[in-house]
Amino acid sequence: MRKKIIFPGLVAGLILLVLSVLGLYITIWLFPFLAVQYFDPTFDTQSERAILYFIHPFIAGLVLAWFWNRCKGFLKGPFLGRGIEFGVLYWLVAVFPMMWLIYSAINVSLLLVMSWLLFGLIQGIVAGLLLEKMNP
Repeated sequence: MRKKIIFPGLVAGLILLVLSVLGLYITIWLFPFLAVQYFDPTFDTQSERAILYFIHPFIAGLVLAWFWNRCKGFLKGPFLGRGIEFGVLYWLVAVFPMMWLIYSAINVSLLLVMSWLLFGLIQGIVAGLLLEKMNP
């Protein structure tokens, strides 16, 4: 389990954390009109819970490593195709429904939610490619 799930999951978590921080800075630099929305009271950035933002990629990485280990046999095709298919599968099952829920229940703009949708797809594909490389 350690070799197939825990280590690849933690590595994926580290990569996803780097992508999250880079994604945040890219949003600030390229789309400041989106970044301004993070100053809305909807987002509690001053609390002790802010650490959860930095822990989330590791939880996602471990869960995705477990999910990859369980379903890798069902994915057919070349390396790139399997990684992308895994990322899209994750996106369809987890990210899209959650973003639908967030948009319907929380006062955030559609554009912000769409940026999260795109970022979730990128994360899923990157994690899929990494996990396929580490646990073929």
